[in-house]
Amino acid sequence: MIVRQTDFKGGLSDDLAAPGRPGVAFWWLGQAGFAFRSGALRLMVDPYLSDSLAAKYRGRPLAHERLMPPPIPPEAVRGLVWCLCSHAHSDHMDPGTLPVLAAHNPNCRFVVPRAEVQTALARGVPKARAVPVNAGEHVELGSGQTIEVIASAHEERVTDAAGQHRYLGYVLRLGGIGFYHSGDCVPYPGLAEHLRAARVRVALLPVNGRDAARTQAGIIGNFSFREAADLCREAGIPWLVAHHVGLFAFNTVPEETLRREAAGVEADLRVILPRYNERYETWMEANQ
Repeated sequence: MIVRQTDFKGGLSDDLAAPGRPGVAFWWLGQAGFAFRSGALRLMVDPYLSDSLAAKYRGRPLAHERLMPPPIPPEAVRGLVWCLCSHAHSDHMDPGTLPVLAAHNPNCRFVVPRAEVQTALARGVPKARAVPVNAGEHVELGSGQTIEVIASAHEERVTDAAGQHRYLGYVLRLGGIGFYHSGDCVPYPGLAEHLRAARVRVALLPVNGRDAARTQAGIIGNFSFREAADLCREAGIPWLVAHHVGLFAFNTVPEETLRREAAGVEADLRVILPRYNERYETWMEANQ
């Protein structure tokens, strides 16, 4: 598989809206957010495009002031047909982003954990356009493109009283390519085997890690970079897109540390440390 990284001119809204070329393109939105374009399909996962958390935590410990602005205001997004939220934390299910996306994209449907559907509705997802899901289910996106819903362990796999998972990951089958967006997650038994069977080619994984100080402060952790790389190796995934860094000062990893770790991975794993204003275009080679 080929992934081409290209700087683009102008705004993300224009680049995202441009006619789809062969293959699948994706863009980093900051934190765990990504936008995808596959043919006529426009899809986002976990977009945090507001500053709602700064307002929520202002004057409290661990101020959630953004270290980087959103790459696109939510009102500038057009043509979106799917928006996926992995769980209810506000940097993944944002009350400052979701109602704005809904208002400006009347055909957009919102895939959310069934265990958190009431939270999603309270944060601005229109009830008629909500698609509640649980691990083990599939969503048809059209044109043979699909979502497989799997459980995530945000340090632990957590279910509600009905046994429905509060933290989800999504295996996206777009343009014949398997992408895995874990949401917030750490390694758990059986995950690598599941992803290998799903023939995932690109894993988009959080690498901000976890430690005792953050745990004591109530900050639930994610993969370390090494754990993310190990998961890709065990699952036979050739591309790792490392994210969930650079937004909040109390919950990130220095860029130089990530670059050093990325330089030390095995030769058969290619690592992308995504940037704003960069488009990632993917397609399968003829013999694949």
